[in-house]
Amino acid sequence: MPHHSNSGAAQRFPVVIVGAGPAGLTIGNILRAAGVDCLVLEAESRDFIERRPRAGVLEEWAVRGLDRRGLAANLLARGQVHTECEFRFAGRRHRFGYAELTGYHHYVYPQPLLVTDLVREYADVRGGAIRFGVRDVELHDLDSDRPSVSYTDPGSGRRHTVHCDFVAGCDGARGVSRNALPPGSARVSRHDYGIGWLALLAEAPPSNDCVVFGMHPRGFAGHMARSPEVTRYYLECPPGDDPENWSHERVWSELQQRLGAAGAPRLTEGRLIEKRVLDMHSYVVEPMAYGRLFLAGDAAHLTAPIAAKGMNLALHDAFLLGDALAGRLTRGDRSGLDGYSAACLSRVWDYQEFSQWLSEMYHGASSGDPHRAGTTLARLRRLLGSPSAGLAFAEQYLGKTAYC
Repeated sequence: MPHHSNSGAAQRFPVVIVGAGPAGLTIGNILRAAGVDCLVLEAESRDFIERRPRAGVLEEWAVRGLDRRGLAANLLARGQVHTECEFRFAGRRHRFGYAELTGYHHYVYPQPLLVTDLVREYADVRGGAIRFGVRDVELHDLDSDRPSVSYTDPGSGRRHTVHCDFVAGCDGARGVSRNALPPGSARVSRHDYGIGWLALLAEAPPSNDCVVFGMHPRGFAGHMARSPEVTRYYLECPPGDDPENWSHERVWSELQQRLGAAGAPRLTEGRLIEKRVLDMHSYVVEPMAYGRLFLAGDAAHLTAPIAAKGMNLALHDAFLLGDALAGRLTRGDRSGLDGYSAACLSRVWDYQEFSQWLSEMYHGASSGDPHRAGTTLARLRRLLGSPSAGLAFAEQYLGKTAYC
């Protein structure tokens, strides 16, 4: 039976990866390319992870990292290249050409497509072991040199234990990996923004050729192309709001108002195929390792989607952790694993700070505080009028920092 079935025969792998998102699958592909066996455990089905709607903005350094590892062929062939964004406020639209300032750009490639590429490469091309639909995953003896991971096979109901050298915890904010950290072994810091975003997917073609940010007294709104037929929209709303409070008519009325500007075409409306409320918050786990467990992606840090950094951070972790595990297991080189957490956290905190800065610019106009609204407008005018301020923003927006 092929490795990517739900067979319980294999009882030992050098690395067990918990979670088949961008981070876990990238690590798995790096290890397979280095000749290292690993097992990926995923709670959902393959069909589910290949369809789950998620982020779609990739920074150029992340795409280059995927390409160097043979993981970006479809992305480079099908992804959209974005070189500008647009700010709309006070009834006017302002184009911002960040590629012209920096020489760098963004790619738009929906996460489900990237996950589809990564799981096909890992399981079907590189022969990596992966088990879908597993239940009751538990991590054991992480502070020893003989850790293990146990799980229940959903088909047979049998309990399996897999012994390993290392565990990569890539199962997100609600997964078991972060909860496996013993009390006192890590510090978890959290920031709540006190706002919500209504995340929408519309079965409608994009109404602009780039990302649009609308700063409006009624609340922030965002427009992001996902494909020629589907557009992602965001609407600021109260945290904890019920998506059912937002009818089709109310959604489109608010989007038209908040993204309206002189000379801008009216938004093309369509059926809403997703509505969910995201409470804007972030957290960081320090350190991102305990014993033989190494966290990556949302298991280690959550960045509110304010600056579209989450998938990029997950890939940054995966590049570092995949290379470090391969170095340790093929050459006995411990330096990558020893420095993993510190290397990741430099970028994590940089992106956290930028997200907080950007949140104030997005939401100041709708805060109800005239002083915050005034300083928000001043920040926007400076960003658009000063080449040096524009360059500083563009470099952070693109992730083009000292860590690239």
